[in-house]
Amino acid sequence: MNVGELERALFEAFPARDAEPWDRVGLSVGDPDAEVAGVACALDATVASLDEAVRRGANVLVTHHPVYLSAPDRFCPAAPGRPSSSATVFEAARRGVGIISMHTNLDRSCAARTLLPRLMGLTAGTSLEWAEEPERTGIGGICETDPITVKELALRAQEAFATCAQAWGRPDALVRRIAFVGGSLGDFGELALEHGCDAVVTGELGYHRAQDLALRGLSVVLLGHDRIEQPFCRILADATAHAGVAQDRIHIISLPQQWWAPSQGGHA
Repeated sequence: MNVGELERALFEAFPARDAEPWDRVGLSVGDPDAEVAGVACALDATVASLDEAVRRGANVLVTHHPVYLSAPDRFCPAAPGRPSSSATVFEAARRGVGIISMHTNLDRSCAARTLLPRLMGLTAGTSLEWAEEPERTGIGGICETDPITVKELALRAQEAFATCAQAWGRPDALVRRIAFVGGSLGDFGELALEHGCDAVVTGELGYHRAQDLALRGLSVVLLGHDRIEQPFCRILADATAHAGVAQDRIHIISLPQQWWAPSQGGHA
């Protein structure tokens, strides 16, 4: 299998039409005709993830997040005065590593919808984006649960995703309908309210939006953009295997320690 064939197979799993217009999905760096020697799956395309891919004998890095959304002015070695994406593209080209990204098209997949709630023992019956059309792909998932408090929900979430949760809303408020959204919640809190959700579990949200949603009755549990989406690497690895790459040539790169909380002894 060559890189171009792998890209096409991944697009069959996560159609490009499901990606946002501003997104950059698919092959961003590399030779489509190069044979796939090995694949490393990572959340982010960074020089560190490239190093790890090469160390594991992979010449393709499959990521969730694209290398960049806006292209840097030039592609050069790492330097404080340039964006990190500049060095990532430079090193990928220099080392002959292809980079394929499946971003908002993966976010809308049924695999993403079901995986995040499943890690907490819940089942998403429909997406948040298209709550009345269960068969349609869409952002997020909606789950029903026996009544639990916001505090219990936050504790379960931080254990399931190995992180430090930040919760908005009364700790003793009861939750029966939960929305899940990977990454950044953005405007999807409005849909969660519209569909009668009591809480939303997501990666990140700005202060004023979180405050507003909580005051309107939607509790918000924030886990960190990276922490909630790291499980997507398993989805990418499974899709790569389904495309025909041998399991022993597929590797998942662990999430690096990018941030930490002093209250937890120095590590989030």
